[in-house]
Amino acid sequence: MFNWRPVYDIERRGRESEKRTQQLESEFEQRELERDKRLKQLRRENERLAALESRMDALLRNADSSSQTPPATGSN
Repeated sequence: MFNWRPVYDIERRGRESEKRTQQLESEFEQRELERDKRLKQLRRENERLAALESRMDALLRNADSSSQTPPATGSN
């Protein structure tokens, strides 16, 4: 009679190894998707903040150029 047990164990470990590899690849892909999503979110936020900063700079330049110094009051 043949001793088939070692071959069975090797095949079983091979299947388990393949299953674990697929699981790790799936987790890696999920992390990549989450990272890409977060990166897109951060880029959108940076664009929004840059636009706000640009608007604030324009408002400040406009306020500086149109502001007149108030006359000094003699409250002594």
